[in-house]
Amino acid sequence: MPVRRVTFRLYPNKKQEQTLRYHRKLHKDLYNAAVCNRFTQYQKFNHRVDYFEQQNSLPAFKEVWTEYKKCNCMTLQATLKRVDYAFNRWFKGLAKRPKYKSIKHYSGWTYPSKTGWKVHTNGDNGYLDLAKICSIQMRGKARIWGTPTTCTIVYRNGKWYASITVNLTELQAATRQTDFGSVGIDFGCKSALAITDGENHSFVEAPKFLRKAEAKIKHLSKGKRRKRAPNRRKKQKGSSRWKKTQTKISQVTRKVANQRQNWVHQVATDIVRCNSFVATEKLEVSKMTRSSKKGKRKKQKAGLNKSILDVGMGMLRSAIEYKVKDAGGVFIEVPTRKVKPSQTCPNCGNQAKKTLLQRVHHCHKCGFTMDRDLAAALVMLLWALGILPGFGTNLVDADASSSTSKTRDRKRTGSMKQLGQMKRQKHSPTGLVVETRDLYGVGLGSSFEALIEVAFCLYNQKWHTLASFVFIYLSLVNLLSFLS
Repeated sequence: MPVRRVTFRLYPNKKQEQTLRYHRKLHKDLYNAAVCNRFTQYQKFNHRVDYFEQQNSLPAFKEVWTEYKKCNCMTLQATLKRVDYAFNRWFKGLAKRPKYKSIKHYSGWTYPSKTGWKVHTNGDNGYLDLAKICSIQMRGKARIWGTPTTCTIVYRNGKWYASITVNLTELQAATRQTDFGSVGIDFGCKSALAITDGENHSFVEAPKFLRKAEAKIKHLSKGKRRKRAPNRRKKQKGSSRWKKTQTKISQVTRKVANQRQNWVHQVATDIVRCNSFVATEKLEVSKMTRSSKKGKRKKQKAGLNKSILDVGMGMLRSAIEYKVKDAGGVFIEVPTRKVKPSQTCPNCGNQAKKTLLQRVHHCHKCGFTMDRDLAAALVMLLWALGILPGFGTNLVDADASSSTSKTRDRKRTGSMKQLGQMKRQKHSPTGLVVETRDLYGVGLGSSFEALIEVAFCLYNQKWHTLASFVFIYLSLVNLLSFLS
């Protein structure tokens, strides 16, 4: 069943925003506690904590920290699943070691099922009801609306958003219109796209949103250097003037990102509206934008990297791919190392090396002359159609993998849907004592080692007030047990 994601802007009042911020902080604290639990259990007890062990400890966890009873149980499980994602990606070499997150770097929480929330809309504005929180007005318009399945509350740059996934029927998903055209596309920095169908040629100039806003960003950054910045080593907080300037810089950079994203979708829609067969080059943007480590031209390489990222080649490729496939068309990535589009003549298939300064293709064998980017786009189109002179077409090599194709070949880290298909582990009674595995992986019915460990972890993270409450609770329980 086709799945689409729709994002709405939320407009909470002051009281509702305080509630949203409070729930965001609770999920952030749970995330950090789960990360601390995994590291502590492995370092001290050589015990590897998994997702199910932490999930089954949530009832006992909420008995100790009663404020988490205000949160939906499915959202707490989804937060623990985020921790599981982070550790699985670390184990598989896809990411770095998981870190504790501050409130600035924790975006929000997720409702992984249909429980705990309800949306009142047909795809155009409406209201969002969050259980145990509030009902919030939202604005936005979906191109296609279906059956809502999951909801993620996101806080970004001072604004709240609701990202909702919807299931569509096959008839609803087949609404994107396209034509029977075939084009080849070459990406570049000066001209973002060079498009050709063999007869008609066109260029899409790079908008250079970042370059245009660079002077304003530099001016604001220069003013920020005159203000007191935060320093963790000196335990120094940033001044209010520094925070205001940082907010202005974030607004400018976010505007650049929104402009680029809007432009990418407009260009991709225009291409797919007229063409159902698209051939483009297989790019590895992460490798193309690596910083120069050797040589004397580090500044020039840094400028080239900035131009490549400003165009958004990876975003363009991904947007064109999913829109073509959504319309029922064909998207082919030409193996760049095998075909070498920029060095191959589209007329005779002869290959000759060119420098980046040579912007016009001139074949010394057949005398064919053409713009270099258009010639590369034509080579990719002819190769995909199987009529490039001197080359055979093997569609096995022309997969739809992106610049992160190597990471896609690795094992996935699981999902909430896969976890739902697995049997949930239950508590096992042992006489009069229930060996409940709490968040820190130790039996609560047998000793107080778990809560002691929790208190020390909280104290190490400088949550002194909360740690003192835990110590007082332990003292009272010990006193009552002694008197009895």
